[in-house]
Amino acid sequence: QVQLVESGGGSVQAGGSLRLSCAASGSIFGINIMGWHRQAPGKQRELVAVITNSGRTTYADSVKGRFTLSRDNAKNTVYLQMNSLKPEDTAVYYCNLIRLGVPNWGQGTQVTVSP
Repeated sequence: QVQLVESGGGSVQAGGSLRLSCAASGSIFGINIMGWHRQAPGKQRELVAVITNSGRTTYADSVKGRFTLSRDNAKNTVYLQMNSLKPEDTAVYYCNLIRLGVPNWGQGTQVTVSP
């Protein structure tokens, strides 16, 4: 079983920055993919950024150049540095870990960006 503990959400004005963290524990050994998705009110959950345990990253077009995803394999933790935040980044952000094709989700953390 996989446990994901998220932290770092909050409220910020447009142009500001936030850093999200997600620590994984449990049955996470081996190759896996970790990252973040988000869901805004009335919208579907969408990918924000993911990273493999070899460090390869994939970003949504909407966050490229503003968000940076990194990973500390020793701590089984991923970090999402979010800069130049926009009101449209407002959403619940969910940490995600995929291992052996099975997705696991955190409880979500709210990010609110005011104009």
